Amino acid sequence: MNQTPISQDLIQLAHELADISGQTIRGYYRHEFAIVSKDDDSPVTIADREAERVMRERIRAARPNDGIIGEEHGEENVDAEWVWVLDPIDGTKSFTVGRPLFVTLIGLLHFGRPVLGVINQPIVNDRWIGGVGVPTTLNGRPVQGSDIREVSAARIGTTGPEHLQTCAQVFAELVKACRYPVYGGDGYLYGQVAAGWLDVVVEEGLKLHDFAALAPVVIGAGGAMTDWQGEPLRLGSAGRVLAAANADLHAQVLPALRSLPV
Repeated sequence: MNQTPISQDLIQLAHELADISGQTIRGYYRHEFAIVSKDDDSPVTIADREAERVMRERIRAARPNDGIIGEEHGEENVDAEWVWVLDPIDGTKSFTVGRPLFVTLIGLLHFGRPVLGVINQPIVNDRWIGGVGVPTTLNGRPVQGSDIREVSAARIGTTGPEHLQTCAQVFAELVKACRYPVYGGDGYLYGQVAAGWLDVVVEEGLKLHDFAALAPVVIGAGGAMTDWQGEPLRLGSAGRVLAAANADLHAQVLPALRSLPV
């Protein structure tokens, strides 16, 4: 990550976006609403669309020259120096069944590189924020990834084995080698890594709105998060990610993923 300073105004706006999206989402949680299947068969609800809409309106009002990339309402001004990347409900399946494992992801790119991220769970009120020069906090308190350095002691997670195609065998071997696996949670998993509760996450097929907020939070907590080649995540990354609680653990897991076909 570069060392672009993050102003307090940007941090404050990120918090505001989490506040207003959370208020919108809570109004729909565990209520009746239509569930629509998108082209990729993933579900979307009015809560996803409305939460993103209110965030976009706030960004336009506060910083009209910034770009926005959102999961539900597309792209605008993507060549801007600063671009906000929004996933209003990451884990919509959990949201639709009333399970508070979904999160709102708010990322900020500077010249295409993620420099600030928010992971917000609006039901249990967990909020991680961190980035370049912004040590990660959870609900205002500093957090740090675990000090576990050996795979044999590590807890490993992924949203679901069914989402792992290229790395299914490697992940199965990691599960056997590690302390134990956990499944489910989408973006929440990365907040758990930042808080020291989980040690490794391996996923593939992520889109920019899935990872742009996550990498700054993990790295701001002393962790490491890259693609499977060990390269920093950025606009255009393939979405094959490895997050680990610290650089040593990341370095132990990376070779098995790096060896996979690109």
